[in-house]
Amino acid sequence: MPVESTLLTTALLVIILIVFVLAVIVANIKVVPQAHAYVVERLGAFHAAWGTGLHVKIPFLDRIAKKVSLKEQVIDFPPQPVITKDNVTMQIDTVVYFQITDPKLYAYGVENPISAIENLTATTLRNIIGEMELDHTLTSRDVINSKIRVILDEATDPWGIKVNRVELKNIIPPAEIQDSMEKQMKAERERRAKILDAEGEKRSAILIAEGQKESAVLRAEAIKETKIREAQGEAEAILSVQKAMADAIRLMNEAAPTDQVIALKSLEAFEKAADGKATKIIIPSNIQSLAGLATSLKELVTETPQGEK
Repeated sequence: MPVESTLLTTALLVIILIVFVLAVIVANIKVVPQAHAYVVERLGAFHAAWGTGLHVKIPFLDRIAKKVSLKEQVIDFPPQPVITKDNVTMQIDTVVYFQITDPKLYAYGVENPISAIENLTATTLRNIIGEMELDHTLTSRDVINSKIRVILDEATDPWGIKVNRVELKNIIPPAEIQDSMEKQMKAERERRAKILDAEGEKRSAILIAEGQKESAVLRAEAIKETKIREAQGEAEAILSVQKAMADAIRLMNEAAPTDQVIALKSLEAFEKAADGKATKIIIPSNIQSLAGLATSLKELVTETPQGEK
């Protein structure tokens, strides 16, 4: 029994030791995720900066001093009071975009990097705004952003930090200046509205004048076209009459009319002239001969039917 008890105890101790060793090994296996870095110290001194992947540290000798994110980070600092060159106090809050580029310098370069960046930003902002007047400050955000970024990036480089962008989020002038600015903006809006109205009325008048002009031109063109067509119609009518008369004369010449037919046509023409509205009629000198010819023709027409009976 004592031997069996001893063996059992020994086996139990071995199992416990193996479990402990495995637990220690597993506890010292570290996986660094993407976009992160671990600052490792050995016996209190910097040993290495682990990048993404699987790592094993020596138990009781190595320790992870700092876990660092390598992603771009954003800090929104509260409003800071600043004084312009023309002695106007305003509140300005800034937003800083930065990224850690050296985990070792970030871990050992400064005690509190975020607080250091905030104080440095406030100091730099006061220096820059102190050299500018209020109007220039309100219209030069891009210039101010660029100046602050350059200064911060240079100052934070020993801390393993790169400042990518700096933005002035809000510029809040004193209340009385805000009221004055609002009145000025209102007056400017009203002035622009009046200009726009005047431009609209001017444009409307121009469009009306152009419409009247085009209407007059179209009316003139229509009258011109009507007169041209009337003239063309009259000309065509005259040509038709002349052509008819010419055809009649040609046909009469081709028929070789006798003197009696010619005399009869003359009487018909004279009859038409007498039936008109003229108050005076000029009788040709040979009317008597024409009348005698007409009498002869009448008798001839009258006798012919009697002879037929």
